[in-house]
Amino acid sequence: QVQLLESGGGSVQSGGSLRLSCATSGYTYSRYCMGWFRQAPGKAREGVALIHSDGSTMFPNSVKGRFSVSQDNAKNTLYLQMNSLKPEDTAMYYCAAQPGCDVFRLSAPDFPVWGQGTQVTVSS
Repeated sequence: QVQLLESGGGSVQSGGSLRLSCATSGYTYSRYCMGWFRQAPGKAREGVALIHSDGSTMFPNSVKGRFSVSQDNAKNTLYLQMNSLKPEDTAMYYCAAQPGCDVFRLSAPDFPVWGQGTQVTVSS
């Protein structure tokens, strides 16, 4: 059974940086996608980073150039590096997994496995 556990959230001032981690366990798929999503109160869940097992990545325009995603297969950990943070980046951040990666897109319904989330708060 695949399990995901996020960490690294916190409070930071505008312009600051944070690195989120997502520890994975029970994952034996050679082909997969991992995504980072966020959800602010009263808003829909939004994808902010996607990485394929082949290393391909995808970002929406809202975070492109500020966020990066990487994975350390030896540590079974996914990372989201967030730089130049803005107050509008404030949200609960989730990592998610899509075994097989049938569709390479930042769409939450495509991901069947989710972590519990970690809160990011950016103050102005």
